[in-house]
Amino acid sequence: QVQLVESGGGLVQPGGSLRLSCAASGRIFSINAMGWYRQAPGKQRELVADINSGGRTNYADSVKGRFTISRDDAKNTVYLQMNSLKPEDTAVYYCNLRGKLVSMGSRINDYWGQGTQVTVSS
Repeated sequence: QVQLVESGGGLVQPGGSLRLSCAASGRIFSINAMGWYRQAPGKQRELVADINSGGRTNYADSVKGRFTISRDDAKNTVYLQMNSLKPEDTAVYYCNLRGKLVSMGSRINDYWGQGTQVTVSS
């Protein structure tokens, strides 16, 4: 399978910034998209941002203008730059990869990281 290693979470004050990273490794044949989801206590997991193979991005309305998703194709890594953080951004953030593994042929699957905690508090 694929391994998704996340880093960059932590505790930050309101108005501060964090940068999340997710590095993918394994026998990856192709990637359709990579993205970030988050889940706050008592809430369902929601899409924060994603970026497809052509570089097109998509953001949740709640983070537009504050968060930026980007990728480094050479490193199979996706980033989430989070600025002007608010307490309501507090959640576990999960990296997602949608694509094909060499061993799975034409099957497209979703793969998930273990999650990294982001806490925004004064």
